[in-house]
Amino acid sequence: MEIIAAHGTLLLALACLFGFFMAWGVGANDVANAMGTSVGSRALTIKQAILIAVVFEFFGAYLAGGEVTGTIRKGIIDPAVLVGSPELLIYGMLASLLAAGTWLLVASAMGWPVSTTHSIVGAIVGFAAVGISPDVVNWGKVGSIVASWVVSPVLAGTISFALFISVQKLILDTDEPLARAKRYIPLYMWAVGFMISMVTLLKGLKHVGLELDIGLGSKFANALPVSAAIGVLVALVGARLLHRVDTTPDPEHRFDGVERVFAILMVFTACAMAFAHGSNDVANAVGPLAAVASTIASGGDIAARSAMPGWILLLGGAGIVMGLATYGYKVIGTVGRKITELTPSRGFAAELGAATTVVLASAGGLPISTTHTLVGAVLGVGLARGIAALNLRVIAVIFGSWLITLPAGAGLAIIFFFSFKAGFGG
Repeated sequence: MEIIAAHGTLLLALACLFGFFMAWGVGANDVANAMGTSVGSRALTIKQAILIAVVFEFFGAYLAGGEVTGTIRKGIIDPAVLVGSPELLIYGMLASLLAAGTWLLVASAMGWPVSTTHSIVGAIVGFAAVGISPDVVNWGKVGSIVASWVVSPVLAGTISFALFISVQKLILDTDEPLARAKRYIPLYMWAVGFMISMVTLLKGLKHVGLELDIGLGSKFANALPVSAAIGVLVALVGARLLHRVDTTPDPEHRFDGVERVFAILMVFTACAMAFAHGSNDVANAVGPLAAVASTIASGGDIAARSAMPGWILLLGGAGIVMGLATYGYKVIGTVGRKITELTPSRGFAAELGAATTVVLASAGGLPISTTHTLVGAVLGVGLARGIAALNLRVIAVIFGSWLITLPAGAGLAIIFFFSFKAGFGG
């Protein structure tokens, strides 16, 4: 308590600095989930993708980033154990933010798409297990996170593989691909509207103070008819716009008209996924920051949950935008261009497959990583064209970066935790 009274302002300033740094890392690394396929398929240029993501990521983070959030991230540690030593919680959250931000900086510089959630969870596990006690850690939750390394990419890859095979069979590998496109693409547009609405209602808006309740029981059941109706609206609008797209057959490039239609779909999915991502993953940066802010404001009283001040969400949203604008192009390049060659139809299948995985995981309570999900989806689309279509060396490097994310975050957090403890006392 004395330490908080003496150094509260400095500790809060450090928390804001490290929180912004972590949010910068989220923008630099994780935004490739929403934009990588759009850039790789050339549906958007890198500048257009960054502009769209800046707008939708920021508004997602600020408007839907959380009215209330759990300040002890994901139930990884038991806050009751730290009631008598609130300064240890503050040191630990500072160390976690700095450690996760540092690892994301390294990964982004190398162009590795890693999980920001795993980065912060690994950091919290590290400081708690070594700096306090292994008994503080909820190891069951950690085990479920490790399981997501397999669940996310396999599920997304399978769905995206099936989606692209359907595009090939129904449209691309036919005598009249343009005519088939006009017949079947409205169905894909319905799927896009439906799935992106489900993602937004289940993930993107989960912290908003308004509950979607139309009397059908669970949030998932309530979201189904609303999303189906939005899907129909998107399909109707899309079918109307489809007639305005120049789909004149080109003897030398017979699929150009079809790909232009899929490129339009990619712009829509990119905007919606950026909003959902900003609203969901900003918590990785602002959750620990809110823990420090509430503990200092209360004079050392630790609460498992606390109100989320608007200024914290603003700081997190600004950090995401800054990271994306300054360094996001590296990971976007890896996801969009180095794993496999993407066209708008392939990118569409990958993005819709990733969105579908998020919806299914939300409904079933499965632990997933958005990064792993999108990479798995891109792999699935590549496999639809054969193993030779994949860059196996890049894939091996990505998988290696996934394996070391948790221990890297933990190791850095341990070092920083004991540094803060030595510097401030406690």
